Amino acid sequence: MTFEITGKLIEKYDTKKVSDKFKKREFVLEKKAEASGLDFSDYIKFQLTQDRCDLIDPYNIHDIIKVYFNIRGNKWEKDGNISYFTNLDVWKIEAAGTENEDTPMPGIENMPPSAPDEGEIDDLPF
Repeated sequence: MTFEITGKLIEKYDTKKVSDKFKKREFVLEKKAEASGLDFSDYIKFQLTQDRCDLIDPYNIHDIIKVYFNIRGNKWEKDGNISYFTNLDVWKIEAAGTENEDTPMPGIENMPPSAPDEGEIDDLPF
């Protein structure tokens, strides 16, 4: 199953060579949300692997990006202890704007009509 999320890039780390056959690179997005009238941020760490490690290169800290990813989980056992871990494996990244990008103002054609002046007849049925 594929997921996507848009947020602000706040960290990007160097590529790490885990073994002769595996390398990975991590980065963090800040996803702002509002709940019950309060603003809060989630900080979500993603992983790029193998030939996808350079997908984050064109983007700078504070860029707004859209990330497409899969959720992967693994079981790891060592010395009789079992651990589980989850990775958010990214397969595509797109630019989605900038932090300072202003919301466009509506044009005159999208403006609602003004309220009638006093003395003007309002013949609307409601």
